[in-house]
Amino acid sequence: MGSTIKAITFDLWDTIIDDDSDEPKRRKIGLTRKQEHRLELLCEAVTKENQISVDQVRLGSAVIDAAFLQCWRNYSITWPYRVRVEVLLNGLGLSLSENSLNQLVSAVENMEVDIPPDLIDGVSDALRELSFNYKLCIVSDTIITPGSGLRSLLKLHHLSRYFSGYAFSDEVGHSKPHVDMFASAAKQLGCNINQMIHIGDRDHNDIKGPQALGMKAVLFTGKRDDDKETTSADAICERHSDLPMIVRQLTSS
Repeated sequence: MGSTIKAITFDLWDTIIDDDSDEPKRRKIGLTRKQEHRLELLCEAVTKENQISVDQVRLGSAVIDAAFLQCWRNYSITWPYRVRVEVLLNGLGLSLSENSLNQLVSAVENMEVDIPPDLIDGVSDALRELSFNYKLCIVSDTIITPGSGLRSLLKLHHLSRYFSGYAFSDEVGHSKPHVDMFASAAKQLGCNINQMIHIGDRDHNDIKGPQALGMKAVLFTGKRDDDKETTSADAICERHSDLPMIVRQLTSS
C-alpha cells in the first residue's frame, strides 16, 4: 500500500483536553490540587491500616514516582496506579485490605472524570471537520487516569463519535513513542502506520517518535509550547481552527 494519508492520530492531554483546567474547579469547592489530593488519599489509606507516619508514606511515594518516570521515559512503560501502590506497599513491608486498595485506586483513577478538565478551544469543530475525510484515533499515555476513564471523559465532552479507535498505554502495554502504540492505532483504523498523521504537544513522544516510523507529525502549541523552537515537526499548529488547513497542506505535499 502507498503512503496516502488515511487517518489522523491525536495525543489527548494538552492537545485535546486542557490538563490543568480542572484545578480552578477543584479550588472552588475547597479541594487541593490533584497531585496533592492523590497523595493525601494514599497517606490516609496506608496510615489507617499500618503503623507508619505520613512523612514515611510521602517519602516512599516520591521514590515510586521517580521509578515510574524512569520506566516511562526510558522504557516506554506506564505502570497503572494500582501497580504503583502495590510496589510501594511491598517495598515498605505493608499491606492494605482489598477493599481499601480498591477504594483508593477508584478515587484516584476517577478524579479527572468526577471533576473533568475542559476541552481546548476549537477542538470539537476541528475534529468534526477532519472526521469527514479521515479516520481518527486517540494515542495517549495513561499516567493516572486509565483508558477506561479517558473514554468516559471523551464521551462526557461528546467527542467519542469522532473516533474510530483508541490506543491507551495501559491497554497497549507500551507508551509513546513505542511503535506498539501507533501499530495499535493503524490496526484499528485499517491502514499502514505511514498513512497516518499524528498531532501532539511533546516533541519526543508526539513528533520524533511518529516520524521515526515514517509518519508526518504536527506539534500543537496551543497549551504547551516548550518544544516549539527545537521541534522537527512537519508543521506547527497554534490553534485548532488552523488544523484542518494544516492537514490539507501536509496531505498535498
